[in-house]
Amino acid sequence: METSGGRRPKALHGWRPKALRDGTDPDPRFTLANERTFLAWVRTALGIIAAAVALETFAGGIVSEGLRTVLACALLGFAAVLMVFALIRWHRVEHAMRTGRALPVPWVAYLLALALGVSGVVLALAIAR
Repeated sequence: METSGGRRPKALHGWRPKALRDGTDPDPRFTLANERTFLAWVRTALGIIAAAVALETFAGGIVSEGLRTVLACALLGFAAVLMVFALIRWHRVEHAMRTGRALPVPWVAYLLALALGVSGVVLALAIAR
């Protein structure tokens, strides 16, 4: 239900944060695409959690216990941070679409690439020993 200008009645705005009440509702296809992107970040974080659990559980004979624990904890912490950043990104993209602004740069992708690259190098060096 919309009023003139594409805005919803005030009664329907109460539960949403102010940033998601500004502007006009975007095309639902774009909102749903933004949500699918958020869910892809969630799946990535869950995959990192699974990798941390697998590392701690199955790499006992390959990687020393200390390094294994540090890497697993670092991956778990990174997955938690990634989830927070994914939610922030979803919110910022939704707000940009509602207000007609440019979409924010996906800087969390650079963080993901760096963190997983460093983890991969450390793990490869540990296995090579």
